Amino acid sequence: MSYEQSHLYRLRHSAAHLMAQAVSELYAGAKLSIGPPIENGFYYDIDFPEPFKEDELVKVENRMRELANLKQPITRRVVANKEEARALILNGHKPEDEPYKLELLDAIPDGEEVSFYDQRAIDKQGKERSFVDLCRGPHVENTSEIKAFKLLSVAGAYWRGDVKNKQLTRIYGTAFETKDELEQYLHNLEEAKKRDHRVLGRELGLFMFSPRVGTGLPLWLPKGATLRHVMTDFLQKEQVKRGYEPVVTPHIGNIKLYEKSGHIQTYRDKMFPFMEDEEKETYILKPMNCPFHIEIYQAQMRSYRDLPVRYAEFGTVHRYEQSGEVTGILRARGFTQDDAHLFVTPGQLQEEFIGVVDLMQTVLKKLGLKDFRARVGTKDPGSDKYVGHDDNWTAATQAITDACDQMQMDYEVSPGDAAFYGPKLDLMIKDALGREWQMGTVQVDYNLPERFELEYVGEDSKPHRPVMIHRAPFGSLERMIALLTEQFAGAFPFWLAPTQIAVLPIADRHNEAAIALSDRLKDTTYDTRALRVEVDDRRESLNKKIRENQRMKVPYMLILGDKDLEAGTVGVRDREKGDLGAMTVESFLSNL
Repeated sequence: MSYEQSHLYRLRHSAAHLMAQAVSELYAGAKLSIGPPIENGFYYDIDFPEPFKEDELVKVENRMRELANLKQPITRRVVANKEEARALILNGHKPEDEPYKLELLDAIPDGEEVSFYDQRAIDKQGKERSFVDLCRGPHVENTSEIKAFKLLSVAGAYWRGDVKNKQLTRIYGTAFETKDELEQYLHNLEEAKKRDHRVLGRELGLFMFSPRVGTGLPLWLPKGATLRHVMTDFLQKEQVKRGYEPVVTPHIGNIKLYEKSGHIQTYRDKMFPFMEDEEKETYILKPMNCPFHIEIYQAQMRSYRDLPVRYAEFGTVHRYEQSGEVTGILRARGFTQDDAHLFVTPGQLQEEFIGVVDLMQTVLKKLGLKDFRARVGTKDPGSDKYVGHDDNWTAATQAITDACDQMQMDYEVSPGDAAFYGPKLDLMIKDALGREWQMGTVQVDYNLPERFELEYVGEDSKPHRPVMIHRAPFGSLERMIALLTEQFAGAFPFWLAPTQIAVLPIADRHNEAAIALSDRLKDTTYDTRALRVEVDDRRESLNKKIRENQRMKVPYMLILGDKDLEAGTVGVRDREKGDLGAMTVESFLSNL
């Protein structure tokens, strides 16, 4: 059963209506617009006569409880025509009092059913309390079912998502079927605040943003750049083992390339403004790497013996996300994809697809992300955003599902989640707080090879069309680092930690020995890489150094004092276990 078909979905939808009823009673002149359920709760967009403040949520929530306790039946009501619907919306008021509901009504096609939901009851004073809202549903049967709910926050939202329209007040809330589920969710929300990658990224010195640089354009600090390097180095080595070849492509390209690929027609609203040179040629900041890789493939004649061709690039792309949608490095305007494109024969497709999925699973397990599920994104037959022939789409979708079946991988089909040029397989990651993230992706594409007229010479000495596989195990470096930062609350696994070991001399006289120890450790490899070591030789107390390195989530601290120098040992502190006592450097290294 999908979320949209569940009782929880109906419960949250009804909670949104209950909140709208409470607001209508408490705030004269408030104009309601829409209030749908969403993934983890619900919201309602409202035009308040005066600014609504977050501390007023408690007042609305209390009125909601009072209304829920009235046990109002929630009944569906279908009207005969739009005139009747209009009269029901206005209920004696002027049209300017209900501009949003009337606009929604006007948008319903003529002849389509118009329904309302009505909740009413008599309170203890004998007064009728009622609320009627234009809505398709579905809802629960009675407000008494809405027991475990909480209003969470207030935000701004433009009517119909258009910045040219008036900004409304959006009230977010959540509801669950039991109080225990609600309490667990609220606990996870508090944990999420502690794990927020934007806060930890700043505290741990990973990245920063500057208004002079621009919205959604992160600046990577030394520790963050180190983390990126470790991740790219790991994936590059895995790719070399599997026959990938590195390529590097420009940050801008001629618009003709993206007209040929179809991105201009289907992705225009995500592109930054175009640029024109002195020769009147138009260039764009690249939102995708694939057209460049296609050009590299097409630059020479290919034989079936040359295939598969696997090009990989850590390619930085830029996409114009709305400022309100930008969320730290989780959703940025500039980011680096661990992109690769495979050009294969139809007969190689299934084996290569399985190889890509195996690489993605290897990457996720290495990163400690073992709880994931597969989702096959297919074409929405009712949408016109896709390119290519239906036969190609059918073949590509079949190739993905056949490969999943061969790998005995459980998957769910999600219509409408395909890329504009082909279906895809996404791995949905569940983190430590039970939140799902869409990360690694692999796509099968018959359409771009056709648009670019790609060829290889087959065994029959005739030209044939290759199939493309697009893949990105991380999704993007930025998004994956955001996930890992929140997953581990900044305490990265030892192999990933930007600083793995901090050497802490107790006094200035121990600094020379601390530097010598650091140099020795840097000459030692762990997981094929040199250890990353820092010496904290600030003139601070040892306790303060320990506290601050603990706050920076450094996995190990090695403490050097007079007794250690005499005994040839170091004092070892573990980030999780605390003081491990004195040991030789050799013992410490063997324990790693």
